[in-house]
Amino acid sequence: MSITPQEIAETRGMVSEHNLDIRTITMGISLMGCADENLDRMCTKVYDHVTKTAEHLVSTAQDLEREYGIPIVNKRVSVTPVAQIAAACPDADLVPLAHALDRAAETLGIDYLGGYSALVHKGIGDADRRLMACIPEALATTSRVCSSVNVASLRAGINMDAVLLTAQLIRRASELTADRECVGASKFVVFANMVEDSPFMAGATHGSGEADAVINVGVSGPGVMAAALEELPEAADMMEVAERIKQTAFKITRAGELMSREAAKRLGVEKGIVDLSLAPTPAVGDSVAKILEIIGVGQCGGPGTTAALALLNDCVKKGGVMASSSVGGLSGAFIPVSEDAGMIEAAEAGALSIEKLEAMTCVCSVGLDMIAVPGDTSVEAIAGIIADEMAIGVINNKTTAVRIIPAIGRGEGDAVEWGGLFGKAPVMRVNPHAGTVFAHRGGRFPAPLNSLKN
Repeated sequence: MSITPQEIAETRGMVSEHNLDIRTITMGISLMGCADENLDRMCTKVYDHVTKTAEHLVSTAQDLEREYGIPIVNKRVSVTPVAQIAAACPDADLVPLAHALDRAAETLGIDYLGGYSALVHKGIGDADRRLMACIPEALATTSRVCSSVNVASLRAGINMDAVLLTAQLIRRASELTADRECVGASKFVVFANMVEDSPFMAGATHGSGEADAVINVGVSGPGVMAAALEELPEAADMMEVAERIKQTAFKITRAGELMSREAAKRLGVEKGIVDLSLAPTPAVGDSVAKILEIIGVGQCGGPGTTAALALLNDCVKKGGVMASSSVGGLSGAFIPVSEDAGMIEAAEAGALSIEKLEAMTCVCSVGLDMIAVPGDTSVEAIAGIIADEMAIGVINNKTTAVRIIPAIGRGEGDAVEWGGLFGKAPVMRVNPHAGTVFAHRGGRFPAPLNSLKN
């Protein structure tokens, strides 16, 4: 489907009036050719390959911004889960690989690089265990590297040993960066059913089923969606609301499709997917919570919030899939507490709790995202929160994730402030009745019956 000049003109209007942007252009890069039994050689290969492959990523994105008048907020790279290439060497300390990736990101001038990751949903291999042990230090000693671990899937169930281990990693990452607002934990995500083509950090990796290099684009547009829904009268019924969401999602996604096509062509790599997620920012008016309130919820977190989010998420997908030849990634609506002004207000007002967010994750794109909890929250409580969210993903065959930040030295009612896209996270109450047995049972939570699809 060709993109018309009229569509481009309409998109520019959405940019100037309602904060529309392309949230990210992410180049996925395979590192499989970089594996080496010598760690120093492997680090050199990784640095050279990433910087050569993505050499023109930032300049191409800047050219597209100027030509089409659509801001591209982030330029990013994702790579093969590093544990997969680390299996070639015997070294216990794999932090140098994170440093090589960080140097590459700095050389390229990109915002973040994802893929210091491991896939352990059915078992933890030697290289996985070595890499996971290094994640806290890797995140504490780099500025642009992001990490993720997939601990569950529909077919495998939940690796409960990995759940406990990731809870310990989260705690340690916060402790090592306590003097920097515990930023280490904000760059780490625990997944169920991780996708291979997400352009969004901190969970982006380059999947084994992908080409050597691809361009994946993530759109945004909560401000555009909110403005479109505000035009409807309060008497509009849910079918009318649904139709307006679909129409607007189509328009937003067309901007991402245009950028995806052009970037891939100019960079000479495969065109990947358009992730049509509504990704909020702390800017006023650029909020998913605000959209839910326009639909009719009193304040985000109040009764009706989960239903409104389900409607929004489903209709965004329905409208978006008609606008792109290849929709993928996470696609839907994100609900990161710290990155959404309306979510922040709701959490501070007590309208939004972790338990309500967990209910909302049943129908949103990902899961519990950018949530700060008291610094004295136990590892067992964190593991329980992760396990709950993984169960939602496994039972419902959807991607879910946890990005939680123990705010060392702070308690409920305090806040952690990062600024920029990460925003501000109110420290939220954690249910104190975690117990000590569940998290330590270990083993594997078996795959559910609906995994038997053959």
